[in-house]
Amino acid sequence: MGASHWDYYVPYQEDLNAALQQLRRAVFEAGDYYWINGADWRPEAEREPRPPTLEALWEAELVHEAGTHSILDVFVVLGPDDTPDYNTVEPVTDKEALELLGTEKLTRAHVPDFDVFPRSRWVGRCAVLHDDEGKPQEIRFWGHSGD
Repeated sequence: MGASHWDYYVPYQEDLNAALQQLRRAVFEAGDYYWINGADWRPEAEREPRPPTLEALWEAELVHEAGTHSILDVFVVLGPDDTPDYNTVEPVTDKEALELLGTEKLTRAHVPDFDVFPRSRWVGRCAVLHDDEGKPQEIRFWGHSGD
């Protein structure tokens, strides 16, 4: 299994970390992630059912190595003074948006140009997207995970 890209949009809320946690729960409950211990590469007799909780998911040793190739691979949205690290989400700052895309109020129209924002595997990004009147409407979470 190689690296994979993941991308989600959620309704805007001021607390980006709360939005991330709600999204993670929804993805886990929907089973919309790669479960390595139940993967096709394993003999059928060795495949395991999906875990009942997020905690149990991360108790599986192979998940630490391969990830889930989803938003489940990141755990927390960083604050303004935090340094991006493994399993974190770095918000796009107003300064970064202005420098790289010429505006502090990002919209869905800017999304095709989001490749300008630096990113690395196992570190997600998020950005607040605004409507045409400049009001926050949604949050985009995206990143890469996996081997």
